[in-house]
Amino acid sequence: MAVKEEVIHVYFMPGMAANTSIFEYIKLPEDKYRLHYLDWIIPNDDETLSDYVLRLLENVKHKTPILIGVSFGGIIVQEMSKVIAVRKLVIISSVKTKHELPASMKFAKNTGLYKILPTSLAKHIDKLEQLPVGKTTQKKATLYKRYLSVDDKKYLDWSIAQVVLWNQEKEIPGIIHIHGDKDAVFPIKNIEKCISVKNGTHAMIIYKYRWFNKNLPIILAS
Repeated sequence: MAVKEEVIHVYFMPGMAANTSIFEYIKLPEDKYRLHYLDWIIPNDDETLSDYVLRLLENVKHKTPILIGVSFGGIIVQEMSKVIAVRKLVIISSVKTKHELPASMKFAKNTGLYKILPTSLAKHIDKLEQLPVGKTTQKKATLYKRYLSVDDKKYLDWSIAQVVLWNQEKEIPGIIHIHGDKDAVFPIKNIEKCISVKNGTHAMIIYKYRWFNKNLPIILAS
């Protein structure tokens, strides 16, 4: 009698302001993996990143999961891995330490500029669709509205601060980092070690889903 293979639970954390639909085209072999998706929650007043992560972990129902996070979600899953045991830790379009943050974010930290960013504008992204602009801009606005639906100002202000002020000195052993060579948010020139995706942008989890569907099962099984 054949031994039934263990089902591996995989939890996905989207990027800042993004909803879980960014993973809608990501597929893993159904006989081996069960996919779960974590949604952003609104932070409490003056909530620390570690306390926020503890609240998110209430939605992780399985022991020793694989954690996969995109962008700020990559920072979140790294913090989760400090609390729970994980089978694998994967970040996409993200950073492993504060040293991989771009100069602009380091400048924002040192000057306090991150505190005055107009995050309330996120609530009005849908208005771009009504402006007399080119079809490309309108298409992008439609995509932003679809995928970037978490527009609460309190959440956005808090999230930006957590990224800019993240104080991770050393990378977590065994972490797997997948990064696009055309990432404009976290330029690859600042990234120490990663699996590079040719022509991958910061939003490649959406646009390069075929690459992920082909390569992610291999990466997770290695």
